[in-house]
Amino acid sequence: MKPRISMLTLGVRNLDESIRFYEQGLGLPRMESPPEVAFFTLNGTWLGLYGRESLAEDAGISADGTGFAGIAIAHNVASEEEVDKLIEQAVAAGAELVKPAQKAFWGGYSGYFADPDGYLWEVAHNPLFWVGPKDEDT
Repeated sequence: MKPRISMLTLGVRNLDESIRFYEQGLGLPRMESPPEVAFFTLNGTWLGLYGRESLAEDAGISADGTGFAGIAIAHNVASEEEVDKLIEQAVAAGAELVKPAQKAFWGGYSGYFADPDGYLWEVAHNPLFWVGPKDEDT
């Protein structure tokens, strides 16, 4: 297996609401796609949104999962100020603030929000090293 993740697909309850959150609320660039799915171009990978029931059916499992899914999606930024700004943007777009941004035990600064389906996103600044590809904005 090659050391990469090509796409992260989230099973969502309301596709239109999730599209609005990620496209308009967070400003992710949406790709052209069929109406039953949405794809967003990220830096080196893609984010997919698909109906929760349909994604579970595709995988051959029940869609009745409850509680903590055991996963958090991380987005690293170049400064503490960017952490605060992105978390504020997400909350203004309809996310739930899970953990306010604060100094972290590992030497960085991070906080968490949950998207409209409860998926956890950690927004972090790591001054010890950059986690993720460099782009023109960092």
